[in-house]
Amino acid sequence: MAVESDSLSLPRDEKSAKALQFIEEVTKNTDSVQEIVLAEILGQNADTEYLKRYGLNGATDRDTFKSKVPVVTYEDLQPYIQCIANGDRSPILCALPISEFLTSSGTSAGERKLMPTIDQEMDRRQLLYSLLMPVMNQFVSDLDKGKALHFLFIKAESKTPGGLVARPVLTSYYKSEQFRKRPFDPYNVLTSPNEAILCPDSFQSMYTQMLCGLIMRLEVLRVGAVFASGLLRAIRFLQLNWEQLAHDILTGTLNPKVTDPSIRECMSKILKPDPELATFIKNECSGENWERIIVRIWPNTKYLDVIVTGAMAQYIPTLDYYSGGLPKPCTMYASSECFFGLNLKPMSEPSDVSYTILPNMGYFEFLPHDDSSPVTLSKDSPPRLVELADVELGNFYELIITTYSGLCRYRVGDILQVTGFHNSDPQFRFVRRKNVLLSIDSDKTDEAELQKAIENASELLKEFNTSVVEYTSFADTKSIPGHYVIYWELLMKDSSHPPTSEALNQCCLVMEESLNTVYRQGRVADNSIGPLEIRVVKNGTFEELMDYAISRGASINQYKVPRCVSFTPIMELLDSRAVSFHFSPAAPHWTPERRR
Repeated sequence: MAVESDSLSLPRDEKSAKALQFIEEVTKNTDSVQEIVLAEILGQNADTEYLKRYGLNGATDRDTFKSKVPVVTYEDLQPYIQCIANGDRSPILCALPISEFLTSSGTSAGERKLMPTIDQEMDRRQLLYSLLMPVMNQFVSDLDKGKALHFLFIKAESKTPGGLVARPVLTSYYKSEQFRKRPFDPYNVLTSPNEAILCPDSFQSMYTQMLCGLIMRLEVLRVGAVFASGLLRAIRFLQLNWEQLAHDILTGTLNPKVTDPSIRECMSKILKPDPELATFIKNECSGENWERIIVRIWPNTKYLDVIVTGAMAQYIPTLDYYSGGLPKPCTMYASSECFFGLNLKPMSEPSDVSYTILPNMGYFEFLPHDDSSPVTLSKDSPPRLVELADVELGNFYELIITTYSGLCRYRVGDILQVTGFHNSDPQFRFVRRKNVLLSIDSDKTDEAELQKAIENASELLKEFNTSVVEYTSFADTKSIPGHYVIYWELLMKDSSHPPTSEALNQCCLVMEESLNTVYRQGRVADNSIGPLEIRVVKNGTFEELMDYAISRGASINQYKVPRCVSFTPIMELLDSRAVSFHFSPAAPHWTPERRR
């Protein structure tokens, strides 16, 4: 049953008012909009090979669709996708021409997933982008009085054997006409010129964007990147390159390492000698104290525009350190497969972030999710999934989507929890990806559980003024019994008082106490799991890990530190940077569960 929420307050300017009115209209008619969307998708794609296979015979109603079309994974669709990638232009998944593939940050059999898309999807994505600032304007004033320092990057695209472009969704958007020739919008003025954003060389792009951000520092009202990790990478870049940046500002000349002709031309109009600013940058960046560096350099910053939900939550303490605790609104929920919705209360705490899925973006179904009794899906008997308008408050669901681009009843892999409603439209908290990270025996540890264990262990580091800024893990099965290995990169605010070896050993034990009962039974009763190990690595190790991933084709925009690794070169890199090794000094607490 829907719980009514307050309507969005309408702003003075007509454009924002229309955007908020649109949100109100679609969220008041969630189910009817969903019915129309499904009918449009099925009508458009009625003659595709995929839908013909399941005998819809032109039917566009929900009941027929649900009774005949199975719920699928990427592996189920891979043969169809491969045909399209190889050059088959017949209507396989979608009746409209596939314009390109969007490469997902997830993988299948070690390869990046290819998500087919059509030109019309760009309009839907642009629509969602156009709603973000009208919502934000209700909570933060005068955002039209300055600029945004957003670190945005593209990746060089590749082509499939059939000649279709394959690239990350954000690269697709930044290279689109909608972005490159966007009309002036006072609420979305960037400090970064298009030439810098569209430069495929990550160093030249980052250098130019940082330089422009410094030159226009008093105009900056918000600082951000797509993910929290991207913003922290930018801060690290400033730590390593401030001297050259200050030199450029002092002399009005551009670093010779920036060779891109279009960048050099546009920067010739922006970069002028400014000795006062150069001295300011030197004074702020030359010392060891980088606490509140964001607000020290960009004093008018109102908030950080970054994603800090899901796996990104572990960056929150570090962002607070560098920003002095600025708000961190998470504005939208999207993936390569589909753009889903937005956060109507963006200034809420990261732990309280909920996204309203807009019913016009695609057709959404929900598979009830319970970790203790997972649902087994049969293609011969499709499950009765829950409609968007019928999900229940507090319940957990796995998201299933049907898109205009031809994905039908596709399992995205996201686990969501219903937190409330806006009008008749549900709001969801992103819980995690439906993936198990670590397993030695019968134990299964997921990302959320590992994150919580690290948060608990990190409490022991506070007395040393130290925090965990980055981590990953792997299940070491070379030892007998196997054990969990967790790599930590630490931020020590007082290098004269580092964490003791004993404290780090205790961190291992606290992590084990935080893990599930199956894990602890394996440690205590079954002896099937060895003591958990923490390996502390040198500062900058995870930046090297990212550079390595980018060198192998990962997108700088979509890159997220893998929370579990198994690729030998990555593990060798991590181990070569390890400076200390710590093991749990005792077995965690465990008692047999009581059966009801």
